[in-house]
Amino acid sequence: MKIQVFGSGGCGPCKTMLRNVEAAVVELGLSTKVEYVTRIQAMLELGITGSPALVVDGDIKCVGRALDVEAAKAILAPFKTEVPK
Repeated sequence: MKIQVFGSGGCGPCKTMLRNVEAAVVELGLSTKVEYVTRIQAMLELGITGSPALVVDGDIKCVGRALDVEAAKAILAPFKTEVPK
């Protein structure tokens, strides 16, 4: 799974989104890292016109607002897979 937060380097809500998505990943026990993308061209290529934005496996999940941890978990939870015992 590839999780990306798009935003500008100095954007407060973008940094909040990054922290909250990282916390959600940890709380859900997902074995992936969150990539913080600040390249405007990368945003435009995906059709992202606002920030912050959350993208999971190339699918835009949220644009224009910083998710809290619970909202991020709600988006990411379906991607959690059971580990065989």
